[in-house]
Amino acid sequence: MSLLDEVTYSQDKQLRARATVKADNPFLVDGHLPIWVGIEYMAQAVAAYAGLDALKKGEEVKLGFLVGTRKYKSQGTKLAIGSKIKISIEESLWGENGLGAFQCELQGEDPSGHRCTAQASLNVYQPNSIEDIIKGGM
Repeated sequence: MSLLDEVTYSQDKQLRARATVKADNPFLVDGHLPIWVGIEYMAQAVAAYAGLDALKKGEEVKLGFLVGTRKYKSQGTKLAIGSKIKISIEESLWGENGLGAFQCELQGEDPSGHRCTAQASLNVYQPNSIEDIIKGGM
């Protein structure tokens, strides 16, 4: 499942992406997207960042996991179908052990001009291989 429409910028440990809330979005509640779903948009932007970084290095794109989030703050509660969303992420930390942290921001505006925003720090894990996860190691 990909909720992002496009990556608009990727450079210097940063990525920006855009998305539109569509009628087939699996997270809709009564025709609206709850702002807490912003975590998923942020996580997908981090995944796009990691994938593009791997490709730039000539490496294979790897599976990654959202471990958790801290300091999730939002203004507004929901966005309507047709809302435009901008997601910005910046790498704070990326360790050789596969653990990373990103500062993320989401800005959404629906067709009537109603706005919602969200900010969070996301913690992620990207193992060297899926076998590492199956064996229970990091």
